[in-house]
Order: sequence, then structure tokens, then C-alpha cells
Amino acid sequence: MPGATVQAVLDAACARYGPAFAAVLSTCRVWVNGEPAEPSTPVVESDEVAVLPPVSGGSG
Repeated sequence: MPGATVQAVLDAACARYGPAFAAVLSTCRVWVNGEPAEPSTPVVESDEVAVLPPVSGGSG
């Protein structure tokens, strides 16, 4: 996805993958190159931007 910041990349992903993708973003974490990232984090073409959905584990 093109973009100079994490937010720009996420906006491009939402445009490509639609409302279902956009809907889950509020519950996801975003990492760049294996590190937690903020929307304003700058990215370059070689960076890996990962959208990590919430996971649950364990049992009661």
C-alpha cells in the first residue's frame, strides 16, 4: 500500500479492501517492522506495516 505514514497506508488499505476492513481497524494494533506504531509514524516503501487483530486466549 502506498503512503508516507501509517495512517496513509491504512487509508489506502481501507479504500482497497472496503468497509469490512475499515470496521475492524478500531480493534487492531498496527506495527511497523516489528515495533508498535502510531498513525503518524513515517513509513517508506521497504517497511512492513502489520495490522494485528485482537486475539483471545485461555479459558475460564
